[in-house]
Amino acid sequence: MIHYTETVIHVVDDDSAMRTALKRLLSQAGYAVKEYASAGEFLVADPDPSPGCLLLDLELPGPGGLELQRALQRLGRVMPIVFISAHSDIPRTVMAIKGGAFDFLLKPIDARTLFAALDNALASAADTSSPAKSAKTVDVPDLSAREQVVLRGIMAGRLNKQIAADLALSERTIKSCRADLMRKLHARSFADLVILAEPIVRPKAAL
Repeated sequence: MIHYTETVIHVVDDDSAMRTALKRLLSQAGYAVKEYASAGEFLVADPDPSPGCLLLDLELPGPGGLELQRALQRLGRVMPIVFISAHSDIPRTVMAIKGGAFDFLLKPIDARTLFAALDNALASAADTSSPAKSAKTVDVPDLSAREQVVLRGIMAGRLNKQIAADLALSERTIKSCRADLMRKLHARSFADLVILAEPIVRPKAAL
């Protein structure tokens, strides 16, 4: 695991037990941590001059994680974001990643996966001379017509069953096609798939 000096992980989660657990875990791993119970609490806090990363819960009372992400963009406050959520939500995951999030992790969170996501986000934030996603590159693979349509559906935030209905195929076939896309794009997670697929489907953003 990479260690960073003078960096802060800002944890935004309305679950006090989760905040406490994350703060304990991250502090023991050598990270400096600040915690907030809501998006509003984070926004009204004095900006920290130290470089850092936002560990942001998707579901929050009041403005949610996506709203906070957009608010930071409007304010020009550039900070890498790793989203966390208790629920798998493909449409909002796509929105978060397209909005610039570095990763999207499901609770309960594996410690090694969390550390890797934060380290990647912090490393990219430290490289201010290049775009945040510059490390995410992929050779465009040879995709079948079906794979291209399924990939565009995924990037549009559609569920497997919705894509299956559009194509008059079984949901099992779509899941198999999605697994093939993960393999061809060398994606280790759904967030990886969204990031790597963006330059491929950008000219055709919807079905």
